[in-house]
Order: sequence, then C-alpha cells, then structure tokens
Amino acid sequence: MIDIGDTLPSLTVKNEKGEDVETPTLVAEKGAVLFLVPKADTPGCTQQACGFRDIWQEFTTLDYDVYCLSADSPTAQSKWQTKKQLPYQLLSDPKRVLIGALGAAEGSRTKRSHFVFEKGGKLIDKKMPVKPVDSPRLALEAIKRAKA
Repeated sequence: MIDIGDTLPSLTVKNEKGEDVETPTLVAEKGAVLFLVPKADTPGCTQQACGFRDIWQEFTTLDYDVYCLSADSPTAQSKWQTKKQLPYQLLSDPKRVLIGALGAAEGSRTKRSHFVFEKGGKLIDKKMPVKPVDSPRLALEAIKRAKA
C-alpha cells in the first residue's frame, strides 16, 4: 500500500491495445490520475469511467492525464473504450501487480479507488473506497488544491 508522498511503483502493465506501458512514463511529462474499477463495462464502473470522460478536458487543462486501471484484458477494455467513447488509456493488470502495490487488491477483487500523482510520480491524493459518481470530481478537486 502506498501513502501520500510515496512514489508511483515502477512496474509494467499493458494498455487497451495490448502494448507494454512502463508506469514511470505515465508521470514523466505530466501528472496522472489512476482510477481503479472492479470490472469494465459494469454499471458502477461505467458511471465512474464516464464521469472521468465528461470532465477529462478539465484534467488535461491542468496538465494531468487520466488512466483507468483494472484487471480486465486489453480486449475487454478496448471494447468498453469504444462503446463508451473513453478518451483516455485503459491499463490492464490481470495479475493485479500494480493494483496490489497501490493497496487496492482485495483477494480476487479490485477496490474502487483513485490515486493522484503529480508530475514525477509523487502521490498527492488517494481515495479508497470511493463512490463512482464522486471519484472524478474529488480527483479534480485534489489537483486544484495542490496547484493553488
């Protein structure tokens, strides 16, 4: 489990295209919000993902990228991304290595949560558990507080 002030663990996951993504690259140029969902294309997860989609440009304006992290396969994520027109990358972590490092693995489940990392990888905010409807707004508020 990581706490405020800790650095994003250096691990490799896949994106929705099945390409390797090194976690340090997520925070090399910008800050990053990682929001975690238990299962792609289920009601609560879709509500959370669409919430981030609907205010995505507010994050990019603040120099933050948004990533959805789940244990789903890249194929399942890609279908969901297309279906819901999600403008950000989805990260696949089927063995829950990164999910576990963040402290969000609960047996074979993923705790709905989000983590806000500033550029360079320092954790500045986390919410676990979090309600799907609240997650996007709370993450955005944390970034605005950090930049104030």
